[in-house]
Amino acid sequence: QVQLVESGGGLVQAGGSLRLSCAASGRTFSTYAMGWFRQAPGKEREFVGTITWNSGNTFYADSVKGRFTISRDNNKNTVYLQMSSLKTEDTAVYYCAAGGRDPLFVLRYKAISTYAYWGQGTQATVSS
Repeated sequence: QVQLVESGGGLVQAGGSLRLSCAASGRTFSTYAMGWFRQAPGKEREFVGTITWNSGNTFYADSVKGRFTISRDNNKNTVYLQMSSLKTEDTAVYYCAAGGRDPLFVLRYKAISTYAYWGQGTQATVSS
């Protein structure tokens, strides 16, 4: 019921910032929790952070806490990932994903299976 398109990736130096956007189609965007995941070369896809559909509460992986910020603008059907103090290990393809209401969301928000819809990804490269 929703299609996602990421943008904003690119090349940035270590210590710099990058802002990723995820535009969603459909009229039910505000009912979905939105997650960000990333996948580096030779690595498994890993959880980055998420923002809930209702309260807008955010949860982050320990590796990005204090550096990354997730926000959403329901009027624009867009979710953002603001990345600051970037490190070379942040280099990856970044994916946004949408999940529905889930009573067990607090227990499942890190899991890929929690999210039903995925974007195609955008590449972020951090140089040293």
